[in-house]
Amino acid sequence: MTNSIHGDVVVIGGGIMGAAVAYYCSKAGIDITVLEKKEIASGTSSRCDGNILAIDKDPGFDSQMSLKSQQLVHELGKKLDIPFEYRNPGSILVCENDMEMEAAQKWVNQQQEAGLDFSMLDREDLRNESDYFADDLYGGLACKTDATVNPYMFTYAMFDSANKLGAKIHTNTEVINLSKDASGQFVIETNNGSFTAHKVVNACGIWAPYIGEMVDVDIPIQPRKGQLIVASRQHPVGLRKVMEFGYLISKFGGKRQVDAITEKYGVALVFEPTESQNFLIGSSREFVGFDVKVNHEITKNIAKRAVRFFPKMAEMTVIRTYAGLRPWTEDHLPIVSHVEEVPGFYVAAGHEGDGISLAAVTGKVIEEMISEQETSIPIDPLRIDRFKERVSS
Repeated sequence: MTNSIHGDVVVIGGGIMGAAVAYYCSKAGIDITVLEKKEIASGTSSRCDGNILAIDKDPGFDSQMSLKSQQLVHELGKKLDIPFEYRNPGSILVCENDMEMEAAQKWVNQQQEAGLDFSMLDREDLRNESDYFADDLYGGLACKTDATVNPYMFTYAMFDSANKLGAKIHTNTEVINLSKDASGQFVIETNNGSFTAHKVVNACGIWAPYIGEMVDVDIPIQPRKGQLIVASRQHPVGLRKVMEFGYLISKFGGKRQVDAITEKYGVALVFEPTESQNFLIGSSREFVGFDVKVNHEITKNIAKRAVRFFPKMAEMTVIRTYAGLRPWTEDHLPIVSHVEEVPGFYVAAGHEGDGISLAAVTGKVIEEMISEQETSIPIDPLRIDRFKERVSS
């Protein structure tokens, strides 16, 4: 093998996390090299919706982390050279019954106490929001700060700026082995030559455990599949993201009043208008390994669920369907952490469906950890050790 290429910090993974880490590190003057086994944003980052949400985060640490990320993305909208369809319309959750309305009121109270811009909506508010809503919906809640981006363009825009700031990005470069040499330096062998580094950031999403295994680090992330429908609208159905309140219950594993198939596949309404005048409809949640084939039973169920909330949607045209894999952790928080057992090894993965939401704050925090500065948010809840502590306690 030819002489290896040295980078002070090597980031493995060319998705949204790798892009955010590369951007913030190169901006801080750190020598960054990114290794991506395919093309940039070719995995989960191109198979998801593009939300920067606080509405679906647990009040407290989760929602504060999201709020910080929203502020960073707002700044990136002005700073990055390539536009990434950033819009800031807010988002809403709609409720089907009194029980959900009561739970929504509690949710809003907790979020307001945590300093977030949340408010309740009644039936009249929903009518004003969209003519397409079903008449029997009870109301809902809104979060004013929620934003939306094109996830592929957001990834690309951060890589573009990182590149201009000196980051070196190697695509079609798959990591085959990762080890440390006698001097404590990382040696990264790929199908495209060998690299060395003082520090390595594992930003591989669902594949993060494979890289972890190479240095004997157990990273408890599993792929959780989700499907989306892309449809075209003849008229604007709504101007901002809409989810059913049951999405929260489904996300955190609670019980809902829905039929068996909806429960089995974790189907819950997610509606997101895009800048190109189409809209995305989701969502589903299931553990089926690394399978990204579209399951038509689930597609039908997602469509049926969407028509329950937007009856006139039944007449609209489906353009395509696709599936992606979310990197899931058991406590629904990402791993953004230095690994003490392997000095210089960092993990930035496990964001489940919040990768686009939390990419900016994750990239910033990894840069601050590498630079040994105080972090923008507390990092204790994101440590990789937390899983071991749970097992042993």
